Formats: sequence, C-alpha cells, structure tokens
Amino acid sequence: MRNILVVNERRKRITEASTNSFLRELERLRIRMDREPEEAAVLRLARAHRLCAHHAAYLELALREATPVATLDTELAAAAVAEGAELIGATS
Repeated sequence: MRNILVVNERRKRITEASTNSFLRELERLRIRMDREPEEAAVLRLARAHRLCAHHAAYLELALREATPVATLDTELAAAAVAEGAELIGATS
C-alpha cells in the first residue's frame, strides 16, 4: 500500500501530508488479517454461486465469523442471502 501512495505522491496526485494523514487514519481501524479460510468451504461457495475466489473467500469469512456481508455486488449479495448471511448495502 505504501508503494502505491509514494507513486501517487511522485505523480503529484496526493501530497506527503495527505499520505501521512491517510496512514494514521488507517491504523485507527484496527484491521485484523484472517489467514485461516476453510478452503473447502470457499470452493463450495464459489461453485454453488458462481463466485470469483475473492468473493467466495469474503462470504466464507462472513459466514464463519457470523458477521454481515457489506457489498454492492449483486452476485455476492444474492449468494449471501442464499447462504443465510445478513446483508448490508443496497443492491442494484
């Protein structure tokens, strides 16, 4: 991520101050990495709902952690509803 920010600074798309501010705000989010997806479940979801791998992995995580799915993607939203997950966000 930092590399992308530096490239954008160099191209004068953002300032160094903006980069620093963004990184400080990002640290406040307390993001946690999940490194233990249930691969069989990800594959099942991808196949059953014709999802790409990252959407299936996101849905698997939401189901495993019993957390809502936030998406504007209609296919992912339909799969989440079909799997009984709570859905956040409007779909078109």
